[in-house]
Amino acid sequence: MIADVDQFSEGLLMGFTQLFTGIMTIGGTLLFMASINPLITVVVVLLTPISLFVASFIAKKTFTMFRHQSETRGELTALTDEMLGNMKILQAFGYQKEAQARFEEINGRLEGYSLRATFFSSITNPATRFVNSVVYAAVGITGAYGVIRGFMTVGQLTSFLSYANQYTKPFNEISGVVTELQNALASAARVFELIDEEVILQDKTDAVELKDVKGKVELQNVSFSYAPDQRLIENFNLAVEPGQRVAIVGPTGCGKTTIINLLMRFYDVKSGAVKVEDRDIRDVTRKSLRTNYGMVLQETWLKSGTIRENIAYGRPEASEEAIIQAAKEAHAHGFIMRMPQGYDTPIGEDGGNLSQGQKQLLCIARVMLCLPPMLILDEATSSIDTRTELRVQKAFARMMEGRTSFIVAHRLSTIKEADVILVMKDGKILEKGRHEELLAGNGFYAELYNSQFAKA
Repeated sequence: MIADVDQFSEGLLMGFTQLFTGIMTIGGTLLFMASINPLITVVVVLLTPISLFVASFIAKKTFTMFRHQSETRGELTALTDEMLGNMKILQAFGYQKEAQARFEEINGRLEGYSLRATFFSSITNPATRFVNSVVYAAVGITGAYGVIRGFMTVGQLTSFLSYANQYTKPFNEISGVVTELQNALASAARVFELIDEEVILQDKTDAVELKDVKGKVELQNVSFSYAPDQRLIENFNLAVEPGQRVAIVGPTGCGKTTIINLLMRFYDVKSGAVKVEDRDIRDVTRKSLRTNYGMVLQETWLKSGTIRENIAYGRPEASEEAIIQAAKEAHAHGFIMRMPQGYDTPIGEDGGNLSQGQKQLLCIARVMLCLPPMLILDEATSSIDTRTELRVQKAFARMMEGRTSFIVAHRLSTIKEADVILVMKDGKILEKGRHEELLAGNGFYAELYNSQFAKA
């Protein structure tokens, strides 16, 4: 985005500046030449397009090279960003030589494309200058013949040659910036590809605000897949009453997080419907839907700012007392107060020097401050030590009282108290019930549970 847009803007600025002054110069000199000798002026006008044809021919050949150059430059930037952003993993697996080899291979391709693009585009200016020199010579020969035959004077010929030189100069200047223009057009093509990508559908024009949410959620015959040729969730049905705690368990890739994505409307279902308070979520605004959910994910996200600003992200108007109380309930108050400036301690993007567990506690405090009517906990305590996790689980239990909750967990010990446990596999519900019922059924859930805990 940055490199291609900058290249595009610089090329346009240079091209339009030369184009404007060039048009003014061409128009003025044509008028003066026509006033001296219209016949020779026609000869000049007829010969000039040859230089434009030559410039156009070379430009078409170089456009592909500039496009390859732009794409390879983006590839090199992406590799550099990826390797630097994952330096610890790079060093842990001893991947430095391979990474350097990949960099050098891409850099070599970029060098080749850049060299060819610049070399061939540089031919444009000399080629157009040669054609314009031929035009100048033709004017001189024709004018000299006119002087000999008495059609014009030597003074008129001198003036005409001067104007002819001024007339062809803009063509030379425009061809001189053709390199920048071709680079700009190649960059623009990549930017427009991104702009033309299919956008997320906006809210319907008649979408309404979701209000007075009690927590009733229903999934009716829901089918969804990320890729058309790969099935994931088919004919999924679920009815959740207000205040129920629903745990979703199953092997990796069975569709647990996908259900969360559909509930939050990060994706729209392919068929069927997701309803909240008996209203299809596609008929309500995304903002009002998501405002009624509190979400804690395994992957933490913090913004650049103070700890206070991060906790109050969902409620910027919250009082100091409310922020501190939320941090205490999340058991984050202790480590916050040990920091240099307490709640005013600035942290960088994605948490800076905080540990993974501390970042997750701040995300939990953020949700505890908002206290929406529905909660989504997707491996919310995965990075917290066991002792703190037991305390946080108690806080979660208090927070979930009277609120519809969806809990995704791999550690089955954290979901024993759920009202309903959904056991998923391959996008379908295999089993459904309470912890004791599923264990007594001795099915897939019992197998998962016994794989984590020794049998009694």
